[in-house]
Amino acid sequence: MGASIQEQILQYANILTDNVQKQDPTTIGILVAILVVLLTIVLLVCRGKSNKRSGVLVLGICESGKTLLYTRLVHQNYTDTFTSIASNSGSYQVQGKNKSLRIIDVPGHERLRQTMLNQYKSLARGIIFMVDSSTLQKEIKDVADFLYTALSDSVISYNIPPVLIACNKQDLLTSKGAEVIRSQLEKEMNTLRVTRSASLQQIESSGNNNTFLGKRNKDFSFDDLKPMKVDFVECSLKGKNAESKPEMKDLEDWLIKIA
Repeated sequence: MGASIQEQILQYANILTDNVQKQDPTTIGILVAILVVLLTIVLLVCRGKSNKRSGVLVLGICESGKTLLYTRLVHQNYTDTFTSIASNSGSYQVQGKNKSLRIIDVPGHERLRQTMLNQYKSLARGIIFMVDSSTLQKEIKDVADFLYTALSDSVISYNIPPVLIACNKQDLLTSKGAEVIRSQLEKEMNTLRVTRSASLQQIESSGNNNTFLGKRNKDFSFDDLKPMKVDFVECSLKGKNAESKPEMKDLEDWLIKIA
């Protein structure tokens, strides 16, 4: 019985192949229709998976502005913040849309951030990675290490949420622009990628996934992380004083786009 069914399938396959080679319009039309249906199913499944995730993870090392961003988005105000040892979570009403996103402020302390990332990563519809533009030069290794860990995580690399690198504290004279920060991060992550690849066994034993980021035999570039999309924006969340408006329009526009 099994062999008979297999023979019939092979016969149908041969007939389809012959008709395609003969450019039979009916057969080609059927194949195109099947392909369209399959692609539609795949797109609906992917969209369904994305719609179930409404969280925006705010990542970054300590003092980068994560909690202030959370306060600006969720509470629409300014308050002095301190290093967080617990996560913050609240609803953000997306401007111009009848939609809301769950903003999740993940602590940046080295001993806490991996545990907290593991707790919330499956909820990520998007990721905002905060960078202190005024101190990146001396913190580049720590920043790149955490960013690499997040981007190479098995769950994040599977769900491929869009990522925004927010270059904060642009109001300070010592701050670098987004293009300079991007270049510095790419250079440091290129070095880090070599180190991580050489210590694969150790990283796997610690529970992290060692997904190779970018293209092999080529210097690291954020452009090579496709289909994951990584954007850079400049922002200033603090302003000159408590009454000042933050400069974060590009960041809010990005939230509108992913909602």
